[in-house]
Amino acid sequence: MATATARHLLVETEAQCNDIKAQIEAGADFAELAKQHSKCPSGQQGGDLGEFGKGMMVPEFDQVVFSAPINEVQGPVKTQFGYHLLEVTDRKD
Repeated sequence: MATATARHLLVETEAQCNDIKAQIEAGADFAELAKQHSKCPSGQQGGDLGEFGKGMMVPEFDQVVFSAPINEVQGPVKTQFGYHLLEVTDRKD
C-alpha cells in the first residue's frame, strides 16, 4: 500500500492561502507559518501529519499528496475544510 508523510497548513480563504504560499516561496518557514495560521490541530506540530495511506484523507488531498513532487509546496487545494498548502516530505509506493 502506498504511504506518504506530509505537512499542511489550513486556512479559510484562498487569498490567505496564496499570501502564505508567497511568504514560504520568499523564504519563510513552513512550520512556523503553520503554527501561526493553520486552523488544523496539526498546526501546533508545524503542520506535520505523520505517515498515512492512500484513501485516509479527503480525495482532493490524496490526489495531490500521491502525485506531487516531494519537498515542493502545493496549493491552494480546496476541500470541505478550507484551503490547504501541502508539502509531501516522503512517499513509498
